[in-house]
Amino acid sequence: MDFIQNFPFFSIILSMFSGTVCSVLPRKAARWVNTIVVSVAGILSLILLIYLIGTGESYTYMMGHFPAPWGNEIRAGILEALMALFFCIIMLLSMLGGRKKLDDEVVESKHNLYYILVNLLLSSLLALVYTNDLFTAYVFVEINTIAACGLIMIRQNGRTIEAAVRYMIMSLLGSGMLLLGICMLYDLTGHLLMSNIKESVELIMAEGTYHVPLLITIALMSVGLAIKSALFPFHAWLPDAYGYSIVSSAAMLSSLVSKGYIFLLMKIIYRVIGFDVFDGSRIIDVLFVFGLMGMIFGSLNAIEENDIRRMIAFSSVAQIGYIYMGIGMGTQAGMTASVFHILSHAATKSLLFIAAIGLTDVSGGSRKFIDLTGAAYRNKWAGVAFMVGSLSMVGVPMFSGFISKLLFAQAAVQNHGKMLPALIVLAISTILNAIYFMKTVIRIYTPVEESKYESITFKNMKLYAVTLVCFIILNVVLGISSQPIVDLIEQGLAMFA
Repeated sequence: MDFIQNFPFFSIILSMFSGTVCSVLPRKAARWVNTIVVSVAGILSLILLIYLIGTGESYTYMMGHFPAPWGNEIRAGILEALMALFFCIIMLLSMLGGRKKLDDEVVESKHNLYYILVNLLLSSLLALVYTNDLFTAYVFVEINTIAACGLIMIRQNGRTIEAAVRYMIMSLLGSGMLLLGICMLYDLTGHLLMSNIKESVELIMAEGTYHVPLLITIALMSVGLAIKSALFPFHAWLPDAYGYSIVSSAAMLSSLVSKGYIFLLMKIIYRVIGFDVFDGSRIIDVLFVFGLMGMIFGSLNAIEENDIRRMIAFSSVAQIGYIYMGIGMGTQAGMTASVFHILSHAATKSLLFIAAIGLTDVSGGSRKFIDLTGAAYRNKWAGVAFMVGSLSMVGVPMFSGFISKLLFAQAAVQNHGKMLPALIVLAISTILNAIYFMKTVIRIYTPVEESKYESITFKNMKLYAVTLVCFIILNVVLGISSQPIVDLIEQGLAMFA
């Protein structure tokens, strides 16, 4: 075994161990440890991705070198390494962009706790990406839930505590359904290892037995993960959770947490149930319909909002709908579009949340649109960044959102049964996106004769400005150099199958 094949295990364990270390370190030391760990995990993921591109094959890694059922397995392929790398990049930039607000909004005695939660969140996300065992996946789903809940309520005011409780209630409902599905699947197959379960499911389908229990199992796991990832109509917890948590938490929750659950669902579709079996269950049609509804109703709710943070949060409901629409198409092209949109949405939504806080800071802390008038002139860096993120969400060429919508349109054309509703809703959603995002851009670039708020310069926000520039570059790279990334996604999905 090549030494590089240990990197997924190293990344997960390093993230978990650093959380323990941060609990006893001074605040600044804990911050440095967090930054270093996320950076190291990203570097390891990049090296692993290059290695896997070179070999062209995935591999499994036995934890402790014990085979199942006594040991757990990690599986690494091109798609897993790409997703892990991207998650690390987004988490690092989100933490850097929200560092000043963390100092302002969280009491100093809880900074260590915050870094512990971030490290646990990274560990759980990497485990969800790499795990080859359903029970291990469930364990890290719960770790992810607890860490995300802590990140919401770390600010500790009435709105964040209420948002955390609502998030926990809905998330535990989703976790319970996922666990029931895993238990039923274990009862049907006698396995927890993904590859072994898939072999047993294929045997069940060939024999024509247990079709109804298998259908219920697929439904439980799909709906459970849909609830946890805020698919419409299970999204009621999302606006408050994203809208009232501190900015780095909002950026990570919107970009990473929900995407970790969606990626786990994709692994279940390919590596546990089997793509053909899942498509034949018709559960995929339900996800398709809910995805279309989320695209419309998420955007309508965003239009009605007068709070910039909650508007961005409702936009996430629509964007999650895009991802489930692609999954619901039941084609490789649709799945490729969904995976790319996970990357596109993560890069863009984090950019929007980080930029929005810069606009509110120069508007007296107000998040109301009337107070944001001319904010882009008072904070030029945040104004440009928010405009770039908005153009990407609308689907303007040169930005990542345009490639996402192009891929979804191409996937829809290849699916005659779902082409018409997908293209119609895609067009309507794009128009609605333009309404609320361009309305906001016009508002922040509307000049005011005499502003009662002070402007801010690059000298006063160097780290923040550099973070925004990195987010913009990432978005543009996804927009103009998308083909190599799409090729990697297609190779990774082929390895899944």
